[in-house]
Amino acid sequence: MWYTEQQTPHFGITAKLKETLHTETTSYQELAMLDTLEWGRMLVLDGCVMTTDRDEFIYHEMIVHIALSAHPNPQKVLVVGGGDGGVIREVLKHPTVELAVLAEIDDRVIEVAKEYLPQISVALDDARARVEVGDGIAHVQEHPGEYDIIIVDSTDPIGPAVGLFAKSFYESIYHGLKPDGMFVAQSESPFFNGDLIRGVQADVRSLFPITGLYLASIPTYPSGLWSFTIGSKTYDPQVIADQARSASLVTKYYTPELHRSAFELPRFVGELLK
Repeated sequence: MWYTEQQTPHFGITAKLKETLHTETTSYQELAMLDTLEWGRMLVLDGCVMTTDRDEFIYHEMIVHIALSAHPNPQKVLVVGGGDGGVIREVLKHPTVELAVLAEIDDRVIEVAKEYLPQISVALDDARARVEVGDGIAHVQEHPGEYDIIIVDSTDPIGPAVGLFAKSFYESIYHGLKPDGMFVAQSESPFFNGDLIRGVQADVRSLFPITGLYLASIPTYPSGLWSFTIGSKTYDPQVIADQARSASLVTKYYTPELHRSAFELPRFVGELLK
């Protein structure tokens, strides 16, 4: 059998399956756990690949370590979405972090990840992690001025994730951060989602004095080229605050040398920011 994700009306990717491990309709979305020959286990939500055994480290490292390495002392971190637990795992690699809160609306994503993706969800039971099942947007609104870092690990802008791409949500994030706080969000593919990136960047620029866009190569995501939007109240996200802490991270993709170079954009991506 083969699984195909139709990434645009005219393009998709296909992976040959060993077996279908689990499928269900949760209260929020269609969930599937597939075992593929090329990518290992694959989490699929509403027909979109969220993560796989083989390339998950790229996304999870890059959405975390840029912001946390640029902040001199990240102690309290919020992750909105990210029920598979990979972002929490990477956040807790920073010894300064005292508490990492996961606000995930769909508890079934958490439970299925724990069962089938233990190497990704491994840190959800860590003493420094707190899992809260509920609306991440409401959580941000209810905790003003509380977090050093807020990470938005959302699905694509359909279904329950639509509100995570709204300017009103970015405003709530701004108020949810401490005076020197930073936030980062995945912002889709420059090839397929240029208008979305342009809009997100404009919204974030209207709120944060320091903003940026950086890239990573993620094979199973649409087009293989993925963007992240970052907003900071104080610190330059391109500058590593603690070289020793950043260099000591155990990673497979992120490096201190890669940190700044990730902001060096191809010309066609840079045009989106004008």
